[in-house]
Amino acid sequence: MTADPTARGPRPTRTCPSAPAAAPPWILMYHSVADPRDDPYGITVAADRLDHHLRWLRRRGLTGVGVGALLRARAAGRDRGLVGLTFDDGYADFLDAALPALRRHGCTATVFVLPGRPGGTNEWDPLGPRRPLLTESGVRAAAEAGMEIGSHGLVHRDLTLATDEELRLETRSSRALIRRVTGEPPQGFCYPYGTFDQRVADAVRDAGYTYGCAIDPGPLTGPYALPRTHISQADRAAHLWAKRLRPRRGSLLPAERTAAPRPLPVGGGR
Repeated sequence: MTADPTARGPRPTRTCPSAPAAAPPWILMYHSVADPRDDPYGITVAADRLDHHLRWLRRRGLTGVGVGALLRARAAGRDRGLVGLTFDDGYADFLDAALPALRRHGCTATVFVLPGRPGGTNEWDPLGPRRPLLTESGVRAAAEAGMEIGSHGLVHRDLTLATDEELRLETRSSRALIRRVTGEPPQGFCYPYGTFDQRVADAVRDAGYTYGCAIDPGPLTGPYALPRTHISQADRAAHLWAKRLRPRRGSLLPAERTAAPRPLPVGGGR
């Protein structure tokens, strides 16, 4: 169902020290599900490690769902026992490695894809290794399997460095391209590298999205500044709970990956 373009969520606000905000929902952030041995950024988990995480959640009465479903349940007061699951970048291994584990444990997730790079690779990672991204048919397959499809922008660039026109393309054009592929406009946006500011959050809101996922949003709060917990191969069950109890502040990705990428032409992905 298409969102009413006149109905936008509230702008992100800065936390007032004298009035602590309610605890945000717990959202886990995954990337590629593959062999993690050649991974200089610590963003790849093996399929059996993902299975271990999901089994641990289910044994504790928790169910992984997409962020959109989580926020709707939260608004209705029915989010008890729900955890948000996200997979950034839209790697092709999602279909063969992540999706079977999610189905096995009765979970769903949000997959944040790059519609400007259909069938391309993670060229924004200077150290590699190169991993294939979902094709348009792969994105459709994930959607048809019950996964929420969100936007990660067009080509994975630091949006705080984008001009107003580039920001418009990254938010509005990526939404239109995903709608063309899946038949539904995405409701969620994920900031590449987790970096954003008030201008970027406002652009996401004005483009028609209902929420925006960050990593550590700093002083900004609200549905366009959702924090997430970075998950790596090193995380076992105890680590998941520790991260829930003591969220790590600051950048959760290595400095090499948070550096600004080389500018790429819109739609330049393979």
